[in-house]
Amino acid sequence: MDDKIKIDIQNLNFFIGKQQILKNINTQIPQNKITAIIGPSGCGKTTLLKCVNRLTDLYPQARINGKILIDKDDILNTKEDITKIRRRCGLLSQRPYPLPMSIYKNITFGLTISGRSRKLLQHKRVEYYLRLVNLWDEVKERLHEPASSLSIGQQQRLCLARGLAVGPQIILADEPTSALDPISNMAIEDKFRELKQQYTIVLVTHFLEQAKRLADYVIFMYLGEIVEQGTVAEIFGNPKQQRTKDYVAGAFN
Repeated sequence: MDDKIKIDIQNLNFFIGKQQILKNINTQIPQNKITAIIGPSGCGKTTLLKCVNRLTDLYPQARINGKILIDKDDILNTKEDITKIRRRCGLLSQRPYPLPMSIYKNITFGLTISGRSRKLLQHKRVEYYLRLVNLWDEVKERLHEPASSLSIGQQQRLCLARGLAVGPQIILADEPTSALDPISNMAIEDKFRELKQQYTIVLVTHFLEQAKRLADYVIFMYLGEIVEQGTVAEIFGNPKQQRTKDYVAGAFN
């Protein structure tokens, strides 16, 4: 891989009690690209994302070893505050979870926790981030209505805007369009294509066509292991492993 590496995962193993969820994960995530993680349900895709922003720390009986280097800093062995690590990696979930407050306050909450609390600055930044996710024109007359009044697709874009407001370098997107209608799905995909100019995006998806459309690089996981990784052309056009061939051909999901 010739691209600059943003995330370098080395010999990563993750356990819950005696059960091993991730097995000797080795991969490199390129900067300012979209990396898609594909594989059947329960293969460890979401767990891998949670390792990258240390959400796995919240699991009782969790045990992890190996290295996760972000810009060459091992986040599993660092004195940096975990809150700062998580702020660096914005997480967009499968279903949107707007905060139980207004559309406007969903964005200002993110700005405040990232240290930008001046009211005048916040007002300008609310507009900036809502425009960034193509939501401003749809909500500019409704900013003080509850975020729950938005459609599911609009809520997902609001959650993306809120995540971007804390100033992440990496967007971790866990099946972010699986609950969306086709038009909202297209809006999120188009936004990811634009955002990769500024952010490194790691996308978990069970839609193979989405991975083909969006990804620069693809990782195929099965039963907690990485079976194969490479470009879209390599994984979908000329896979080397039989399990990869079977999966992209639709033999199992």
